[in-house]
Amino acid sequence: MKIKANILIKLFLSFSFIVLFSCDGPQYDILILNGTVYDGSGNAPIETDIAIKDSMIVAMGDLHDSKAVRVIEAEGRAVSPGFIDMHTHLEPIMELSSCESHVQQGVTTALGGPDGNSPWPLKSYMDSLQEKGVGMNVAYLIGHNTVRENIMGLENRAPTEQELQAMLAQIDSAMQDGAYGISTGLKYLPGAFSKVDEVIALSKVASKYDGIYTSHLREEGLGLFDAVEEAIQISAEADIPVVLTHHKAIGKPMWGKSVRTLAMVDSARAKGLDIKMDQYPYTASYTGISVLIPSWSKAGGDEAFDERVTNPILRDSIKNGIIFNILNDRGGSDLDRIQFAKVDWQPELEGKTLKYWAEQKGLEPTVENGADLVIEAQLNGGASCVFHAMAEEDVTRIMQHPQTMIGSDGRLVEPGMGHPHPRWYGTFPRVLGHYVREKKALELTEAIRKMTLLPAQSLKLTDRGMLKEGMRADITIFNPETILDKATFEKPHQYPEGVDFVIVNGFFAVDNGEFHDVRSGMIVRKK
Repeated sequence: MKIKANILIKLFLSFSFIVLFSCDGPQYDILILNGTVYDGSGNAPIETDIAIKDSMIVAMGDLHDSKAVRVIEAEGRAVSPGFIDMHTHLEPIMELSSCESHVQQGVTTALGGPDGNSPWPLKSYMDSLQEKGVGMNVAYLIGHNTVRENIMGLENRAPTEQELQAMLAQIDSAMQDGAYGISTGLKYLPGAFSKVDEVIALSKVASKYDGIYTSHLREEGLGLFDAVEEAIQISAEADIPVVLTHHKAIGKPMWGKSVRTLAMVDSARAKGLDIKMDQYPYTASYTGISVLIPSWSKAGGDEAFDERVTNPILRDSIKNGIIFNILNDRGGSDLDRIQFAKVDWQPELEGKTLKYWAEQKGLEPTVENGADLVIEAQLNGGASCVFHAMAEEDVTRIMQHPQTMIGSDGRLVEPGMGHPHPRWYGTFPRVLGHYVREKKALELTEAIRKMTLLPAQSLKLTDRGMLKEGMRADITIFNPETILDKATFEKPHQYPEGVDFVIVNGFFAVDNGEFHDVRSGMIVRKK
């Protein structure tokens, strides 16, 4: 008995020492004190403190008597859930795995695989990415164009039953591997060659796994209304939530027409369909110059296109199609609205316009000459361009809709890489600085909801997108009085101002305005 008593006494003394030591040591990894906390719900902010331990938010309230390894004084700062980008071009992520251009904006989670294009096979790609390490959390959609090209190449026809079954199997495989849904790029190849019944069949597979459908619509100019109606039909027949991605009304004839597309969304939602949108806060889009070229002429790939333009009759038809698109679609009816962004075969054109190129070649900057230059650019290997062809009133109206989320449509980038769209650096700070503070188009609470809880709910993420106990410690702290995008169309390679801290899974990726390549992101797979 005496021996046992001695053992008990020693255990008690040891335990007491541990307790005393623990009380003297830090209770938490990070304390954020005195911040104005916007929880992501859209409710009014509160002045409170947040404690983080082991990558989780473990306490909120008055924590001034607590201790932590790191204490952040956040008085005068907005404390928000980390931003969730619903539309991200992650293609360079193996080379730019720090994700700095996104993290510096306050983004902690990004959804990749948009516009119908995604990695394949998805599982092995995500495994490799997780092993490499990433600077923010990354999730993926499975791309319809990717799967269609895997099975059918660039064939301009409906799939055979065997081909359709093969596509269905690839969608099913990707969903089992953790994809969050299916994306389409019905303006791009080979998605432009598909009919709606094909898209519905594939979307039903994603729906079976509780996934979503995001779509670069078949048309965003003169055919916009029919394209929105097609997306609504897909939602109804495939029983799947739909996101009209980077929603816009492009081309002068369509300026102001967002009134009707938003009414279509409201009508579909009133019937019980889950239709949402995402949007970037700019009046210019970015894509390949081939978007001006009729889809039929690109069937079969580059060699087939090259052969068609040698035929005078076919070339004339192609040219007329380009002229139509310059006048009525992304061309904005002006060669000066088409700005080169990445031109491998003539880099000195980057940042310059199609009008500049025409004049450089001694040509009158007419739409007809512009169409010939578009063909020349495509024959040279294509180019990426910024298309200044949207109206500010539509951008603002779409942004104000309660079902619109923020999505950059940005590509990971670092200074010196071409002449990108400024959205690659500035999307989220631009909303908060220009549209909230300067233009007063949105309340700050609502803007944050569009960047956090609304996308988290759309993806059914239950542990991100809101600040409360038990959530992952993805947090962005910014100065609402100074946050602003710095990237411009003339000088796009500029990081934003006013983002003070970005915490990704409990680690500082931005610390007092300075980026740190900690790569604490996760590959987030749908369960």
